[in-house]
Amino acid sequence: MKEWLSLFTENAILEIIKLSLQVSLTAVLIGGILGILAGTILGIYQFKGKKMILTVVYTFMGVPPVLIGVIVYLFLSRQGILGSAALLFTPTAMIIAQTILVTPIVTGLTYSAISSNERKYSSSALTLGANTFQLWKVLLRESNRGIITALLSAFGRAISEVGAVMLVGGNIEGSTRVMTTAIILETRQGNFNIALALGGVLLVISFLINFFVLWRFMFKTAPFQEVIQ
Repeated sequence: MKEWLSLFTENAILEIIKLSLQVSLTAVLIGGILGILAGTILGIYQFKGKKMILTVVYTFMGVPPVLIGVIVYLFLSRQGILGSAALLFTPTAMIIAQTILVTPIVTGLTYSAISSNERKYSSSALTLGANTFQLWKVLLRESNRGIITALLSAFGRAISEVGAVMLVGGNIEGSTRVMTTAIILETRQGNFNIALALGGVLLVISFLINFFVLWRFMFKTAPFQEVIQ
């Protein structure tokens, strides 16, 4: 136990944990904003091509992460469209890959939550004189559990990702090494104590974030009438 605790006094390990959280939380923030917006629009409005968009969204919800990694790699490589930006093998490239991975998850789950409540609350909200902004507010508030679930699912996907971040990040020590890629490296080198310690940290972080979000936000929903006032 003391050996495990001593590992976390090393700057390298702390930097790995810090970078993991930085990359994953940034990707979830960006993907969450884009996904909630897209999912809400898809859930409320009817327009041509909606079914095709939903098909693409649900397809990308289950796309292999390594495929996203390859696509982002090709775009950011020297021969790629964004090659001149020199983003390959940087944390920014990892954030881009993870954002692409989590955005469809947030979009699809937000759409499911919004569309199920849209039928129940839209007519009532409009009857009570709600404008477009208030209607959005009503539906988002009443769908908060589904949206929170979407964000937590996105975070779980991001923090546990290996293939895509290794491809576009390169697992460079002191630069792009995160917990998942470090676990693979340490396991291959036979450093099982470090690998297990990092795995334990990964589980604890996931548990604490889920625990905090669920108890802080999941069970607090304002009454319907308060939302449109």
